[in-house]
Amino acid sequence: MESKLKNKSAAAIWIWAIIPLIILIGLISIFFFTNPLALFQAEGLPPIEAVTIEQIELRPGQFIVSVFNGSPDTIKIAQVTVDDAFWEWRAAPSAEIPRLGKTTITINYGWVKGEPHKITLLTSSGTPFTKEVPIATETPKVDATQFIAYGLLGVYIGIIPVAIGLMWFPTMKRMGRKGLSFVLALTIGLLVFLLIDTSLEAMEIAGDVAGVFQGLPLAIFAALLSWLAISAVSGKQSEAERDSAGGRLKLATLIAFGIGLHNFGEGLAVGAAFALGEAALGSFLVIGFTLHNVTEGIGIAAPVTRDQPSLKNFVLLALLSGAPAILGAWIGGFAYSPLLAVIFLGIGAGAIWQVIVEVGRLLIRDAQRENESVANWINVSGLALGIALMYFTAYFVKF
Repeated sequence: MESKLKNKSAAAIWIWAIIPLIILIGLISIFFFTNPLALFQAEGLPPIEAVTIEQIELRPGQFIVSVFNGSPDTIKIAQVTVDDAFWEWRAAPSAEIPRLGKTTITINYGWVKGEPHKITLLTSSGTPFTKEVPIATETPKVDATQFIAYGLLGVYIGIIPVAIGLMWFPTMKRMGRKGLSFVLALTIGLLVFLLIDTSLEAMEIAGDVAGVFQGLPLAIFAALLSWLAISAVSGKQSEAERDSAGGRLKLATLIAFGIGLHNFGEGLAVGAAFALGEAALGSFLVIGFTLHNVTEGIGIAAPVTRDQPSLKNFVLLALLSGAPAILGAWIGGFAYSPLLAVIFLGIGAGAIWQVIVEVGRLLIRDAQRENESVANWINVSGLALGIALMYFTAYFVKF
C-alpha cells in the first residue's frame, strides 16, 4: 500500500513538471506560426535592420567583407559603395541574408596600400551600414612564416616581460616584513589598473559585437561567472592552508592566471593592429606592452617571497601568464572575433577581481598579525605606486 502511494506521488510530480512545459511549448508555437501581434504592427513602415560588418580582409585588388544579419527578418544587400562610389560586387552564398545568417561580399577594387578606405553596404530598404579600413594593407595569410611571426610577437609582449619581472624575486626576498607588505600592496595596485583596463576594453569591443549577442551583458555575465567559479575553488582553502607555502604558491598561480587572461586580450589587440596595418606606424605598441607587463612579473612573485619556489614553478608561472598573449596574437592576426574577445576579457575581469580579493586577504592577515591597520602609509604608498607604474607604462601603448 505504501509503495503504491509513493508511485502515485512520483507520477503526480512528473505530471506537474511536464504540464507547464507543454503549455509553454504550445504558447511559443502559437506566436511562432500565427503571429498574433500582427494587429499591433504599423503598416508601411520599413523593417528593423541590424547588420554587422564583422571583418574586412584585404587581398590583392579585393576587399572581402564578412557580414552578419542580426535583424529579426531576412535582409537583402542591394548596393555597395567604396569611398562613396558605387562599385561592382558579388555575394556568397547570397545577397539575401536570413536572420542570424552570414554572407561574404567580394569587391574587386584597387585599394592603395597605406591609405584609408570606407565601405558602405546599402540594404534593399536603403539603410546604410559602414565600416572603415584605417590603413590599407594586405591581410596576413595563415602560413608558417606568418604563424611564427605572430607567435614571436606574443612571446615579446607576454612571456619575456613577465619573466624579466620574475627575475626580481631574489631582491624582493631580501626585503623585510614592511618591504614585503609594500610589494603586496603594489601588486593590488597593478591588479586594480588591470581590472579597470580590461573592463573598459571589454566595453569598447562589445560595441563591435552584433546586437543580437548582447556584447556588454555577455561580458558582465562572463566576469560574474568566472569570479564565482574562482571564489568557489578558493573557498575550499582554510586560513591555515592559505598561510602555508603551498597556499601562497596557489595564490601566485591565481595571479598568473588572471594576468594571463588579460594578456590574451593584449595579444588580440596587437595581432589585430598588425593585421590592419596600424602597428606599421611604429613599434611603440610592442615596446609599451613589454614595459607594461614587466611589472606583472613582480606582482606574480610577491606572494611567494617568504618561500623558495623551484625554477620549474617560475617557468610555469611565466608561461601561464605570458603564453595567452601568443594565442591572442594568432587569433587577432588571422581570425579576429569581437565576440570571442568580449567573452575572454569578461572572464579576465572576473578573475582579476577575485585575485585582488585574495591578495587583499593576505595583506590584511599580515597587518592583523602585527596589530596594525591595513590602511597604513606603506600599503597606501605601494598601492599608489602600482597604479602609477601601470598608468605611465600604458602611455607607451597609447602613444
